[in-house]
Amino acid sequence: MCGILAILNVKGTEVQVRAKAYELSRRIRHRGPDRSKIIEISPGLYHVISHERLGLVDLSDKGRQPFRMVDDENIIFMQNGELYDYWDVRPELEKKYRFSSNSDTEIVGMLYKEYGAGNFWNHLNGMFATVLIDMSKKSFQAGRDHIGIVPLYYGFNEDGSLFLSSELKGIHDQVIEVKQFPPGYIYIYNIQTYEIKRWYNPIWNNFDHIPTGEIDFQVLRDKFVEVVRREIQGDAPFGLFISGGVDSSIVAGIVAKLIKRGEIDLSKRGMRKVHSFCIGLEGSPDLHYAKKVAEFHGFEHHSFTYTVDEGLDYIPEVIYHTETFNNTTIRASTPMYMMCRRIKALGIKICLTGEGSDELFGGYLYFHKAPNRVEFHQELIRKLHDLHKYDLLRANKACLAWGIETRPPFMNKQWIEYVMQIDPKYKMINAFEPQMEKYILRKAFEDLEHPFVPQEILWRQKEQFSDGVGYSWRDGIMKRANYLISDSEFSQASIKYPISTPRNKEQYWFRQIYSSYFPSESAVLTVPFARSIACSTEKALEWDEAFKKNTDESGRAVLAVHNDAIKEITQLDDDRSTEDISKVQEHFQL
Repeated sequence: MCGILAILNVKGTEVQVRAKAYELSRRIRHRGPDRSKIIEISPGLYHVISHERLGLVDLSDKGRQPFRMVDDENIIFMQNGELYDYWDVRPELEKKYRFSSNSDTEIVGMLYKEYGAGNFWNHLNGMFATVLIDMSKKSFQAGRDHIGIVPLYYGFNEDGSLFLSSELKGIHDQVIEVKQFPPGYIYIYNIQTYEIKRWYNPIWNNFDHIPTGEIDFQVLRDKFVEVVRREIQGDAPFGLFISGGVDSSIVAGIVAKLIKRGEIDLSKRGMRKVHSFCIGLEGSPDLHYAKKVAEFHGFEHHSFTYTVDEGLDYIPEVIYHTETFNNTTIRASTPMYMMCRRIKALGIKICLTGEGSDELFGGYLYFHKAPNRVEFHQELIRKLHDLHKYDLLRANKACLAWGIETRPPFMNKQWIEYVMQIDPKYKMINAFEPQMEKYILRKAFEDLEHPFVPQEILWRQKEQFSDGVGYSWRDGIMKRANYLISDSEFSQASIKYPISTPRNKEQYWFRQIYSSYFPSESAVLTVPFARSIACSTEKALEWDEAFKKNTDESGRAVLAVHNDAIKEITQLDDDRSTEDISKVQEHFQL
């Protein structure tokens, strides 16, 4: 990935607009620390586009963006992201168009020429935020991928110039109102006409359509193996985030098998072994299980530890980089941010992750309370629609703060469409024995003869990332917030913050830091603020009266479901101190 910044239809001289673009683009340079490039165009008003490069495909200078199309220099474009079918479609495009590089982004201009302004977006298969200018038609357009894996913000200034940026910090103080660019949409300008419209509208977007597809475990497995095979491609060294949960462990298992089959050549990417990474407090569940997964496959594993105080020190800069004050996101982003700082020192630029599986299969513990298949499926839709505000935002921004690109295979467009056509009755917790969240995914990858994942990991209960790094992390945040925010200060929360008023001191503390960086009302509105239990949407609180009384994002909030996981953790006395175990048991009154 990279960082992109565009100012379209801007007034001023060439020197002025270029200086402005450089100033704003420099704010997001952490996303692309390798090289920068700016192109300014004057069709009456200026367009200026800037790209901060993280070199992953075609590491030579030929791969620098923005691109001008070789066969039509009127077409200029740039992209933040990866197109996974590049290697498949390039041979056909080469029959008609000339390439100047081996960059996957270069096919954007060719697909535009081939399929037209409104249609070529459907032929971009990957994760992306893209800007394209066609000087011959005096038009430009911008778009975001199907689910919002790659962030993008936009807004207009008082002169009517359109500003676009990979991150909020690039433009929040330049525009009247800054907004998140909606996933699956495009923005098209022709002469004096603006239009924003959806380019991605699959059947699963329809709340009234409840699918009835049958489950085929072999097909489920084969399709996801193919997704990972495509998304691991590139020229730079890669690594794996392994939390010790089932999702990241399945991805790791597929990568290990692809290497054994010779479908991944590590030597061509300057690698001897696959590096895997995990972070947690000393003795945390994630560290324990991630190490087992890595040893099972023979990876070069790195277990990073941190203390609660170290994590608390990082919170202000984590909020600056993730551009959110949402509790769940900050709790989980902080250890990930700390981990990526250490990964950067190893020269790794790409890491595969397990984000998105819980939203496809109903993996969060509150799904145990779903009353029926219709409610279950509609909650999946709500979760997928919101994911770009939470986990996808975290995985992208916390890691690209250090120039690390994360790729979430579970969010592949074709894979989402396949999984979302499966009848939700098969995803419900009581559909099979043993009753467990994400049963069909686990079963699809159960191979006793040639296992993808050790059995104890494959059937391990869900742990949310902010819990799995160690339970005292969340408790430490709350303790620090209670220390920093007095009762009298918190009593004035609705006066100081009338929009998205903090409901507890942790939220107040995070909001206080956020507003010091991004004070505008519109910036605040880019952050989700619904009530939640164990990462639910607000609508799902209706599933259980107890949910309405205990709206905490931690998986521990669903106590009845979570008890088995606590018992399991307290058995890890080789890795956890007696004092730590006692604190967990005391918290739950076991």
